[in-house]
Amino acid sequence: MDWGSIFTNTAASMLSPATMAFALAALGLAMHFGFVGLLNFGIAGFMAVGAYGFAISTLTFGFPWWAAMIVGIVASIIFAILLGIPTLRLRGDYLAIVTIGAAEIVRLLFTSQAWQPVTGSADGLSGFQDSFRSVNPFPEGDYGFGPWQYTENQLWVLVFGAIILALCAWLLWRLINSPWGRVIKGIREDEDAVRALGKNVFAYKMQALIVGGVFGGLAGIIYVLPSSTNPGVFITSLTFFVWTALLLGGAATVFGPLLGALIFWVLQAFLGSFLPALVSVGALGDFTSAQAGALRFVLVGVGLMLIVIFRPQGILGDKKELTFVK
Repeated sequence: MDWGSIFTNTAASMLSPATMAFALAALGLAMHFGFVGLLNFGIAGFMAVGAYGFAISTLTFGFPWWAAMIVGIVASIIFAILLGIPTLRLRGDYLAIVTIGAAEIVRLLFTSQAWQPVTGSADGLSGFQDSFRSVNPFPEGDYGFGPWQYTENQLWVLVFGAIILALCAWLLWRLINSPWGRVIKGIREDEDAVRALGKNVFAYKMQALIVGGVFGGLAGIIYVLPSSTNPGVFITSLTFFVWTALLLGGAATVFGPLLGALIFWVLQAFLGSFLPALVSVGALGDFTSAQAGALRFVLVGVGLMLIVIFRPQGILGDKKELTFVK
């Protein structure tokens, strides 16, 4: 086996826009589930709304990149409000059901032929990065060393994604350690007690849903900036991959989602190279390379079950504060 290639691919995944996007989306879920207790199983929908809001604003309306980002954020806020109004006064499992369905509805709408000139239908959209690349501060050329080699545009996306991720992590940390954060953690523990103290529980839940949704929308923008946006990317499995990253690092933490996203993508990259290499040397019997590639998702599912059973609070989480099976 070519161990050099395996480790190079694995190391390269540590610093990638996809890792940044997953970390941002996991931060959104940390706000929703970790700190408020909202079961959002539609984070892929928030990512899709943010990504398409950015792309359509640029291609159809000619917005500059910063204005397109604002549109993506506003679209995420509207999506959160539409989800929250009918569900946040009900039990958490209603929100879970609605968010799964809503995310799939969003994906199918972007796939529809009815709005093909605007959304690109199943082909998606590309070429919306020109405005963003025009403000690239890095001169043309190649940057990096070892497995971390980038063109000027790749490096600009990476640096921009890191800045957005750092700002969102800082914002989440400040919110959670504020009086507002103490209220939403109280809602997670016993919303009836918080309501008895005169707090508007619905308003606090809506605010938290919006903040986490904005993180998800920004994640979608970072996710598609390197290449293109396609509705086939924002499928239900994307949501569960983000959940895996969240639970791996720790749901009720700020830095857990960042660590979980990093570990998740490193493992994905390692297994994506290692398993086909095992096939090439006959170590997996009659498995084909395609079957070996799919096997990594089976291993991810097994890993998620083991996390929930043996370390439900995640790597950085506190079992006294929150577990997935609480």
